[in-house]
Amino acid sequence: MVTPLPAINVLGTALKPCSQDPKTGFFRDGSCNTCREDRGSHTVCAVMTAEFLALSKYLGNDLSTPVPEYGFPGLKPGDQWCLCASRFLQAHAEDCAPKVHLAATHQQALEIVPLEVLEAYACD
Repeated sequence: MVTPLPAINVLGTALKPCSQDPKTGFFRDGSCNTCREDRGSHTVCAVMTAEFLALSKYLGNDLSTPVPEYGFPGLKPGDQWCLCASRFLQAHAEDCAPKVHLAATHQQALEIVPLEVLEAYACD
């Protein structure tokens, strides 16, 4: 049985939703909720940019191409999405990390990304 971790954000308050359209999250519940089984730590609520989407595609994770058989519409600039914390940190190192919503970013992201780095990209 998969047990979600407490829905607390990096600010120490209740986790806010990230996106219902497109529906995001490890559980596809619209929030960056996570659990021990979420090996990718899909915990950073990010606002997609063309630059980030191009980097992700280059690195082997094409987030912009629709995959209808999995109900994935493909992302475009401006969409919000629960990113893997390690991919966000990698994008930060490449100087093309997207903006993040701290209130919708799960505290588990702090296991990988320092709060100071997330705060540098905060849009809320």
